[in-house]
Amino acid sequence: MEDISPVKRNPSGKFVGTQKKEIIVNFYKNLMLEQQNLEASQKIKYKDLIKKISITSGVGQKTVERTLAEYKAKGIVSSPNKKKIRKTVIDKTEDFDQNAIRQKVHNFWFNRQIPTLNKILVAVNEDDNLPNFSKTALIERNDIVCWRQKYLESIKHYRLSGRPIYYLDETWVNAGETSTKSWVDTTISSPRDAFLRGLTTGQKEPLGKGKRLIVLHIGSSDNFVPGGLLCFESKKNTSFYHDEMNGDTFYDWFIKILPSLKENAVIVMDNASYHSVKKNRFPTMAWNKQEIKDWLENEGHIAQPELLKSQLLELANQFKPLSDTYVIDEIAKENNKIVLRLPPYHCELNPIELAWSWIKHVRMHNTTFKLQDVHNLLKDVVEHVTSEMWTNFIGHVIKEEDKFLRVDHLSDEVFDAETGEHTLTITGDTTSDSDDENI
Repeated sequence: MEDISPVKRNPSGKFVGTQKKEIIVNFYKNLMLEQQNLEASQKIKYKDLIKKISITSGVGQKTVERTLAEYKAKGIVSSPNKKKIRKTVIDKTEDFDQNAIRQKVHNFWFNRQIPTLNKILVAVNEDDNLPNFSKTALIERNDIVCWRQKYLESIKHYRLSGRPIYYLDETWVNAGETSTKSWVDTTISSPRDAFLRGLTTGQKEPLGKGKRLIVLHIGSSDNFVPGGLLCFESKKNTSFYHDEMNGDTFYDWFIKILPSLKENAVIVMDNASYHSVKKNRFPTMAWNKQEIKDWLENEGHIAQPELLKSQLLELANQFKPLSDTYVIDEIAKENNKIVLRLPPYHCELNPIELAWSWIKHVRMHNTTFKLQDVHNLLKDVVEHVTSEMWTNFIGHVIKEEDKFLRVDHLSDEVFDAETGEHTLTITGDTTSDSDDENI
């Protein structure tokens, strides 16, 4: 008798293509046909049918079950998505590194040189403080340039008008974070040597960063606004601290701090989602027709009953400019203040970032790694920030604003003078040979 080897199993985790899925469906159809003429007591249960198909096809039971469920729902089977989701350059590059790269590009413009792909790669890869990149083009996005120019013109106008300007932002402090720099006595050869000499080998850092505090504050050339510090414990297990904040939390803090700001103030913030909650929800395809009709009626327009959903949405778009306002902006206007949003990816134009860098010196004094102790340290360090320090922070940012104003006009001038070479600018997108990615 011929030896028959066992059915070859599909390796765990391996994609099951359309062809194999169709074989599973055919097995299922054959088994169902065989059972049509059987009595109810003789028919096998669906669970056992799945198991039998799995053994025969060599495909796992869960895959068989999902394949048949798809076939019953759609009448067809589809090929799995084999596209690998890769991290973009942006995902791999920290904000401060992005800003450092942008500055290198701008230095070429200031030297009246076009920053070509090869020049940028050399400049970035020669800097030990920056990550190395393969052939990558850094391209300025037009909308970012326009947003930046509008912001720079606005902030300059408000400053010349003598209006008080406040800057707000969020950051975080880890309970287990300590300074990574320490004085080292190179004459100590081992922990035993240190013990015999009556010395210590230093504080032991915790294995993980532990809990963290989410921090929100606002300041101006006068200093941090008294009572403006919001500090709370992180509850989410996420590396992105912006996930902790939401529109309600920010709104409650914002309306509480508004009376403490000077009249006619300008409030600078970034375009985080919780800073930009829309005052009125706008219809989308996810809404049903009646919801869209109700929305239109509230806007003063009675829609014809025979209109399709797409036509209703098109009609709603006519009212979008009138309803496209932010909750925070409207509250500020009611209190004789305005909100000015920074262009995306331009944290160096917010002086509070420099204040955060200084405040995070709290890690120099963190010895207990307890959240409450870090909280107390944080409040103490904030109180030691002076108006002179804020003046210096803002002065540094004004120099950065002037650089941007010059470089945008200079890049146009240099580019017009020397065309034809493969060029790149920066601050908007990072692209690999063909795919655009936003910085």
